[in-house]
Amino acid sequence: MSNLIYRFYEKSLERQIDAAALPKHVGVILDGNRRWAERQPGTTAREGHVAGAAKIQEFLGWCSDLGIEVVTLYLLSTNNLTGRQSSELTELLEIIGNLASSIAETHVGRIKWVGDEAGLPANLVTTLKDAERKTKAQTKLHVNLAVGYGGRQEIADAMRAIVKKHAKKSDSFEALADALTPELIAKHLYTGGQPDPDLVIRTSGEQRISDFLLWQSAHSEFYFEEALWPDFRRVDFLRAIRSFELRHRRFGS
Repeated sequence: MSNLIYRFYEKSLERQIDAAALPKHVGVILDGNRRWAERQPGTTAREGHVAGAAKIQEFLGWCSDLGIEVVTLYLLSTNNLTGRQSSELTELLEIIGNLASSIAETHVGRIKWVGDEAGLPANLVTTLKDAERKTKAQTKLHVNLAVGYGGRQEIADAMRAIVKKHAKKSDSFEALADALTPELIAKHLYTGGQPDPDLVIRTSGEQRISDFLLWQSAHSEFYFEEALWPDFRRVDFLRAIRSFELRHRRFGS
């Protein structure tokens, strides 16, 4: 009976979704894998991360079915590289590599790695770049994998790239200052050329952005979901989309 009620509610939500008002870009802070494992007797942190990776595959299918154009998944922050215990971090890095390869094999979309390779093992960097190369021709869904990612670091890297380009031209500091515009900085971000996220979802009930897409999310709508990431259901995603579509985005007007 509960499954029947769930399916009825899910179908009801589907009918409320306006395809013309869908967010083009959805960012997701995938939170709660470890807490999910802690709540399952006898379940390890590794198994929690594996469950989270499996949910990502499912989630990308939902996005593809709805017609979402871009998805950015926050898989590993720069803080995670120093804040996690070495054994758990090693396992997590392996799981992320397997996930990238698996997504590439399913051809669900075009992968782009967004992040800094500093602190990442060479084999993971190779795996992420291989996933990018193998999916380069895919056009249905653009999937950003934020690995070794930090929003402040991204902005610093963008500024560094701009300064280096102007240095090669032997331009003055005054010329550089005049050239700096929001549009130029955005062009040099890891996500340069992509639309900014319309909607950012965070699971597990936490209500903070944790250095995720700091520049790009300036005008994003945020949706905070109580469910831990491995428990995140399609009906929860549809509710987030419905909430987004019901909001009036004023952009300062």
